[in-house]
Parts: sequence; C-alpha cells; structure tokens
Amino acid sequence: MKKQSYNNPVFYISGSIILLLVIIGAILPVQFGEVAQTLFSFTTVNFGWLYLLAVFMFVIFLIALSVSKHGKTRLGPQNSRPEYPFFTWIGMLFSAGFGSGLVFWGVAEPMSHFFETPFPELGSKTEEAARVAMGYAFFHWGISQWSVFAVVGLIIAYNQFKKEKNGLISTAIKPVVGKNIIIKNTIDSLAVIATVMGVATSLGLGILQMTGGLSSIFGFQNSTFLQIIIAVVILILYLLSTSTGLNKGIKWLSNLNLGLALLLLLFVFFVGPTVFILNSLVLGLGDYLTNFIEYSLRLTPYQGGSWVRDWTIFYWAWAIAWSPFVGAFVARVSRGRTIREFVIGVLIVPPAIACLWVAAFGGAALHSDLMNGTKIAEAVNRDVAVALFETFGVMPLTILMSILSILLIFTFLVTSADSATYILSSMTSKGSLNPALMVKIIWGVLITAIAVVLLLAGGLDALQTASLISALPFTIILIIIVIAFIKLLKVNYAAKKE
Repeated sequence: MKKQSYNNPVFYISGSIILLLVIIGAILPVQFGEVAQTLFSFTTVNFGWLYLLAVFMFVIFLIALSVSKHGKTRLGPQNSRPEYPFFTWIGMLFSAGFGSGLVFWGVAEPMSHFFETPFPELGSKTEEAARVAMGYAFFHWGISQWSVFAVVGLIIAYNQFKKEKNGLISTAIKPVVGKNIIIKNTIDSLAVIATVMGVATSLGLGILQMTGGLSSIFGFQNSTFLQIIIAVVILILYLLSTSTGLNKGIKWLSNLNLGLALLLLLFVFFVGPTVFILNSLVLGLGDYLTNFIEYSLRLTPYQGGSWVRDWTIFYWAWAIAWSPFVGAFVARVSRGRTIREFVIGVLIVPPAIACLWVAAFGGAALHSDLMNGTKIAEAVNRDVAVALFETFGVMPLTILMSILSILLIFTFLVTSADSATYILSSMTSKGSLNPALMVKIIWGVLITAIAVVLLLAGGLDALQTASLISALPFTIILIIIVIAFIKLLKVNYAAKKE
C-alpha cells in the first residue's frame, strides 16, 4: 500500500467510524433504525427549507456561471481537450449519477404519485393525478438533483485540473476556512463516510430488486443465500473492473449501461403506447418548466402534511449526501471541458435522459392503468420493487425484457461500486488520481461486506436513513464551497487583467 494511503488519518478515521456503525446496525438494527429515523426527521422538519433554498440557488449559480465570462475557462490547461468522447462521458455521468436508481424509480415514482397524489384535492388514480405525477417525477429527476453533483464536480475539477491541486472537498473550501488540519480531516472523513454508507445501501437495495425480479420471473426463492451469491459475483466483477482503471473497466461498463438503457427505452417507446408517451413527455415538460419555481420552493406550513418531506426534501438530502462521490467522479472524467460545456452537459443531458425514461416507462404504466384497468399502481403501493416488472407484464416479450432489466441493474451496480472504490481510494489517498490497487480492493471488499451484513440484519433502511443525516452538514459545506469558488474565480480573473 502506498505510504500516502497508509499514513493518511482520513483512511483510519472514516474506516473506524464506518465499521462501528455497521456493527451497531447489525447487532441492534431496530434501535439503530429508530435513532437514525429520529435524527433524520429532526433535520428534515427543521431544515427542509435550507435544503430547498440551497438546491434552488445551486441551479441559478450554475446557469449564471455558464453564461458569464468564465464559461470559456477550461478545466485544465487552456489548450487541453476533453479526455473522453461525448457518448462515453455521458455514459459515465449516467452510470455514476443514476446507478440503478432510475431503473428502480422510473415506474415506481410516477405510479406512487398517481396512487397518492402530492395534492390530495386531486384524488387518487385520476387523470389529474396522473398529469401531476409525471410533472413531479420530471422535477425530482431533473436539473435540481444534478445541480448538486455539478457544483461539487465543477469546483473539484477546477482545483484539480486548472489549479493542479488535489481533488478533496477540504481543498475546495480552503479559501474560506483556511488550512486547519482538524477541519480538513473532519470534512474529508465525513465525505468518505457519506459515500460508503450511500453506496453500500444502494448496492443492498439493488440486490434486493434483482432477487425480487428473479423470484417473480423464474420462481427463485428470494433468500439471503441468493442475495449473498449476487453480492459476491458483483464484488468479483467490480474488483476485476477497478483493477483495469478508468480507461478500461468503468469506460466499457458505462458504454454498456447507456447502450442497454437506450435499448430498453426504445423498446418501451415503440412497443408501448407511443403517442401517449410523446404526449405525456411534452405535457410533463411543460408542467415541469411552468411549476419549476413553485416545486423548488414548495413547503406546506399552513396545511401540514409530510409529502414534500417524504419526497422532494428526501431526494435533495440524498443528492447532497451522495454528492462527494458523484461530484468527485464527475470531476475526474471531465478534464479538458470548458465550464460552459460541463454545466450544459451535466445539467441537461442526464436529466433529459431521465425525463425520457420516466415518460416511456411511467407513461406506459399510467396508460395501462388509466385505459386498460390494470392494477400496477396498487402493486407498486404494496411493493415498489416490482414496479418495472409489473409494467413489462402488460407488454410482449415480458421475460426477455425483464432479464435485460435485471442485467442493466446488475451492470449499474457493478459500475457504481467500481466508481465508488476509485473515488473512496482517491479520497483516502490525499486526492491521488492513481490510488493504489490494494486501497481500492480494501474499499471494494468493505462496501460489499457492509451491504451483506445489513442484508442479513435487515438494517438497510436504517443505514440509508443514517447516511442522509450527513446531508445537513454537507449542505453548509456546499454553500461554503460555492463562496470559496467565487472568491477563487475573482482572484484569478483579477490576476489575468494585471
């Protein structure tokens, strides 16, 4: 193991805390879950306004930056060019930022809103509820979520490739907080902990979705043994992938993910209710744009209710907690692009793919329930994991498409875990662009071990909730990062004019 990793206190601090949390979660899952839920509820109830306001301001900041005089600045030397082709770059963004989440929620979210509408006066499972469901799903998977990843990624990339510094979160806020080593190690350790917990829970939830799909299609018993087998196979594959580096394993898998996702998308679009999907897409985009400011700042202090906390604030908290990993990875693959290219690419293309996905899969499910009297919404309300497979059940080639979906979830999990091991290794190797293979193996094994332990203990939901608690301090950190970046741009611009 390289000395920079072995002697790095962040490696030991974060590793020890993660191990302690996992032991507690495994031994006392109920108590752990109760404490985590209490803390998370406290943060969302009392600071939900901060999450909403911060994410809205990130969107405005990025758009203003992209059209400003700084938009032509390259993330690297001014004569540099993008390291990866556009399709590969988008594939990497898509794989790291979405993982299996979009596959999971592409049907489940609009059908959940259709069954339990954000506005109770619309009624359940009505035409109006379907319209709002689509518009809100676009909003949740749109530019707001990606603005969080873009802020972190842009500032890390600027420091790493333009200023030739390391890619740590602590380095990005140095212009504001200074060089205090305690603050630096605390921030970097918090970033590692949030990343590990987020990736481990996503890995565990993805495994649960895969076993649910295998159970419904082939009749396999949905057992912990099957879950462990899948986890071990994923571990072996992403360790093999991570040993080949970014330019082989992750690059190939990202292209495969995007290609397979587009194949499923085109199948549902042409085989499903094509005109209905197109109408839903256009109307949904119109509702999204029309209601963007209202949805971005929507709270319900007068009428009460928890819908906004359960969905929008939960999403933003998840994006913020997830941002150290996704932002760092987005930064790593964006070298050579201008700030304008970066902002447009990250804020527009992945959200556009997400809206197309939700319109196709969610639209097909809504059409089936509204026009054909199926009960997909009821099935999703009972178990969100079956949403995609219930939708394929009303289409031809059900088994083939379900198998391809399970394969897509599988490759997304491998890519996400592969990306995470690289970023975690970099975070705990003082920001190195080429961390030691042994460090990547340690983090890869640890992530899988955490997921398996929590699957066995039934503590995945608790750890997922616990990981979101880090969103509150990270919201403040992100605000400081933006302020630090603005100061840095002003100093550099003034230096150029002299």
